[in-house]
Amino acid sequence: MDSPEITQAIAALRARMASGSRTILGITGPPGSGKSTFAAWIREQFGPGAAVVVPMDGFHLGNAILDGTPLRQRKGAIDTFDGGGYLSLLRRLVRRDEPVVYAPEFRRTIDEPVAASIAVPAEVPLIITEGNYLLAEQEPWKEVRAQLDEVWFLDTPDQLRVSRLVARHVQFGMDQSAAEAWAAGPDEANARLISSTRPAADRIIPWL
Repeated sequence: MDSPEITQAIAALRARMASGSRTILGITGPPGSGKSTFAAWIREQFGPGAAVVVPMDGFHLGNAILDGTPLRQRKGAIDTFDGGGYLSLLRRLVRRDEPVVYAPEFRRTIDEPVAASIAVPAEVPLIITEGNYLLAEQEPWKEVRAQLDEVWFLDTPDQLRVSRLVARHVQFGMDQSAAEAWAAGPDEANARLISSTRPAADRIIPWL
């Protein structure tokens, strides 16, 4: 998985962490770019107890809020997340003044966020948060960026990215045609917004 860009980025991250202060790293990129896989890989580079992944996806609005509204057909769009809740969590993680902070995660098997599913002890020095909209200019997302020490943007070939999306949708219950339509519709609209934020990233990371 290594590339010169990744090797340099990890080395710089280790140097930043040498100060002993907590580092909060953001990983962003369009849907299907491999953010979750990359975040988990980074965590593994630092060993047990040194890093925790806190996904933005834990702040999906629940289906009870979305069902029966136009938002249901755009699930995954920026306004289908609790941006304020995510910002509040990041601020708590930055303060690092609680013994443990509990974060939510999104479970695709039930298509819902689940509260208090990820424990973040105060002694953990590296928090990796991954999600689509970490560099968005809209409020409160602009304040989200302000909580992050660095944000890396994953540069994944579009053909690979879209094929992953279709396969994921099929895996979690869509038929092939519906999966292709969702990838070309809502997912692609979100990808365009996210790609427009790329120039604001601290690093561009080639990723397959």
